[in-house]
Amino acid sequence: MKKIVFFFISMILLLSVNAQQTINIIPQPVSVQMFPGNFVLDANTAIQYGTANKELKPAADFFSAAIKKIAGISLAANTAKAKNIRLQIASLPAVNEEGYQLDVTTSSITIKANSKKGIIYGMQSLLQILPAIRTNAKLEIPCLSITDYPRFKWRGMHLDVSRHFFGPDAVKEYIDLMASYKMNVFHWHLVDDQGWRIEIKKYPLLTQTGAWRVDHTDMVWGTRPQAQPGETPGYGGYYTQEQIKEIIQYASERNITIVPEIEMPGHVASAIASYPALSCKQLPQLTLTGGNYTNMSSNYCAGNDSVFTFLQNVLTEVMALFPSQYIHIGGDEVDKGPWKNCARCQARIKAEHLKDENELQSYFVKRIEKFIISKKKKLIGWDEILEGGLAPEAAVMSWRGEAGGIEAAKMKHEVVMTPGKPVYFDHYQAGPEGEPIAIGGMNTLKNVYDYEPIPKELKTEDEKYVLGAQANLWTEFISTTEGVEYMILPRMPALSEVLWTPKDKKNWTDFNGRLQNHFKAYGQKGLHYSPGNYTVSIKPNSQNGKLSVTLSSEILKGDILYTTDGSEPTLQSNKYSQPINITGSLLLKASTAVNGRIMNLQAAKQNYVMHKAIGKTVQYTNPLSKYYPADGPNSLTDGVRGTDAVGKYWHGFSDKDMIATVDLGEMTTVQSIALGCLHHYSDWIFLPKSVKFETSADGVSFTEVATVNNPNDINDKKLMYDFKTNFAARPVRYIRVTALNNVCPQGHSGAGKPGWIFADEIVVE
Repeated sequence: MKKIVFFFISMILLLSVNAQQTINIIPQPVSVQMFPGNFVLDANTAIQYGTANKELKPAADFFSAAIKKIAGISLAANTAKAKNIRLQIASLPAVNEEGYQLDVTTSSITIKANSKKGIIYGMQSLLQILPAIRTNAKLEIPCLSITDYPRFKWRGMHLDVSRHFFGPDAVKEYIDLMASYKMNVFHWHLVDDQGWRIEIKKYPLLTQTGAWRVDHTDMVWGTRPQAQPGETPGYGGYYTQEQIKEIIQYASERNITIVPEIEMPGHVASAIASYPALSCKQLPQLTLTGGNYTNMSSNYCAGNDSVFTFLQNVLTEVMALFPSQYIHIGGDEVDKGPWKNCARCQARIKAEHLKDENELQSYFVKRIEKFIISKKKKLIGWDEILEGGLAPEAAVMSWRGEAGGIEAAKMKHEVVMTPGKPVYFDHYQAGPEGEPIAIGGMNTLKNVYDYEPIPKELKTEDEKYVLGAQANLWTEFISTTEGVEYMILPRMPALSEVLWTPKDKKNWTDFNGRLQNHFKAYGQKGLHYSPGNYTVSIKPNSQNGKLSVTLSSEILKGDILYTTDGSEPTLQSNKYSQPINITGSLLLKASTAVNGRIMNLQAAKQNYVMHKAIGKTVQYTNPLSKYYPADGPNSLTDGVRGTDAVGKYWHGFSDKDMIATVDLGEMTTVQSIALGCLHHYSDWIFLPKSVKFETSADGVSFTEVATVNNPNDINDKKLMYDFKTNFAARPVRYIRVTALNNVCPQGHSGAGKPGWIFADEIVVE
C-alpha cells in the first residue's frame, strides 16, 4: 500500500514539474500554483462573458482573434459548450484595478478581475503559455491558479518618430509588443527639430513643411549636410488625425494609454521652419534639411503672445484627440541664448519681474500648464522644467539621472523615472563590436533588470509620488522597424518585470531562464532581437594597496576564458573560477564561450597599472558628478585605466575644475605623477586646458611641481591622453592635482557652455 501511495505522489510531483516547465510568463506573476492536468483548448471551447458584461466584448474579441491566428479555431461566444473560458468582473480585494485571478482546470478557464484591464492582462498571461505561431498541435494549458497585479501604475515605453518617421502599422506593432508584456503607457514623441508628425488642421504648414526634410541615410546622423542645390525635402511623413484616432483605439483595446509629446519651448525647428514668426528672429520661410539649420532658432519666442495663442490652438486639437490625462510638453535642452538677445523676451522678463532666462522658461511652462489644467488635463515634462521653479501641478519625467525626480517627489509632485542609465534603449546593449550603431553608452539586459525605480534618497512618505518608470527609444540611429525591434527586445521584457513584479520575487537567473522561451517565440515570429550580451564584465577591487578582479557574464551557461598577457582568449586559455589577483601592470582580456565556441567578436579588455597610490584616499575640493561616479570616491587610485566607453571607470566633473588630493598615508619617495583624461567631442567631454601637479608633506603647504598644458586640438573627436610630469625623486605624503575645465568650442552645439572633465587615474611612481 505504501508503494502505491508513493507512486501516485511521485506521479503528481512529476506532472507538477512538467507543467511548471511550460510556465515562462514575463513579467513574473505575484503568485503561481501548479496542479496536475491540462485544459485542452479546441473547437468545443466557448468564451463566456455574459450579456451583462458588454464592456468585455472587445476583450473577448481580442482573445478569440489571437486563438484564431494561433490554431485556426473560432471560439463561440456566450454559447453552451463542453469547455468554457469565463471572463468575470468581480470584487477582488486582494488585487488592484489592473490585477486578475486566473484559474485553469481540465474543464474550464476563469479570469476574474476588478476591471477590463485585469481581464486583458489575464489573457496576456494565457497567450504567453500558448504557442507563438500557427500550429496544428493541441493547445494545452496546464492547470494552475495565478493571482497577479502590478507594482507600479506607470509602465512606460517611449518612441521617437521625429528623427525617423514610422508609419501606423509599425506603431501598432510597437503597441502589440508593449501589451504582451503588460506595459501600459506609450509615450509618443511626435514633435522635435527634425520633424512635426501630427496633423494640426488650423496650421497645415506644420505637416506640409515641418514633416519633411532632405535625408542622407548613408551618413552618420550628426554629419548629414544642408540641402544641396537641386535637392528637395522628401524624407519624412506624418499621422493624420484619423490615423491617430485609430491608433488610440487600437492601444485602448490593449490597456495602453498614449501620452503625446508636443515639444516646447525648445526643439521646435520643425515648427519654426513652417511658421518663422514663432521664433525670436523674423526669418524667411524655410524648409527642413538634414539636421543642421542655418540661422534658425529651435526655440519659440517666450516674449511673443502670438506663440502662446499658437500653442493653445495646437494643444486644443491634440487634447481633443488624446484621452490621456497627461500631456507631455518636453521642456528639455532649451538653448536660452536667443532669449538673452531678444528684446521681446527681455521685456517679458522685466514685465513679469523674472530673475533670468531660467525663470522665463518657468513662466513659459506655467502659462502652458494653466491652459492645460483649464482643459482638465495634467502637464508632464522632462526634468528641465524644474529650472526656475516647477509649475504648480506638473509631473516630472526624470531623465538626467534621478536627481530631478527625487527633487520633484520631495516637492510632492508626481514623477516618472526614466534615467539615461539604464533605461535609454538607444544605448548599446552588447558589444559594441558587431552591434547596430547606437548613440553611445551601454545599458545591458542585466542593467535594466537590476534597476530599482524608488531611489533610496526618498523618505517612505514621498515614495508614493513615483508613478513608475519608462524606457526611451530615441531614433537618431534607428531608421527601420527591424532596428526598433532589436533595441527593445529583450530589454523591454526586463523592464516589464521591474515594474510589475514584487521586488522580493524578482530573480535574474529565473528571468533569464524564462526568457529563452521568448527568444524562441521571437524567432518564430520573425522579430529581431539581441540574443544576449556575451561581453564579460570586469570588476576591480582595490584595498590596502592590493588589486583584484572579478569577471562575470550575463550568459548563464557560458564559460569565461581570460588572458593577462594581452593576447586574445582561446578555448585553451585560463578558465575563470575565482577573483584574479593583479600584482603588476598588465592588460587583461576575457571572452565568453558557449558549447565550445568563443562568442565575442572582440574580447573585453582592461588595462591595469600598479603604482604607489593604489587604494589611497582621495579628497575633492569640488564634488564629482553623481551621474559619472565610476567605481566610487577612490576611482582615481584603483589601478584601473578608463576605456573608450563613456561612463566606464571615468570620474566626471562638470562646470568646475577637478581638484583632487591624494593621501599616500606616509612619506613616500615619488618621481612621477600622471593624470589620465578622456576627450569625446560629441559628448561635451574635453581634455582639461591644463593640469597642475603639487606635492606636500603636511597637506596644508603645497609646492608646485609642474603645470602641463593640453597639447591636443580641442576639435579632435576622440582620444585618451595622460598629462604627466617627471621630476627629481622627493619624499611626499600628499599630492594635489588640479585640472582646469574647458568650454565647448565655437562650432560645437554647446558653444561657450562648460564642458566635462573625465579622469580615470592619478598614477604615482
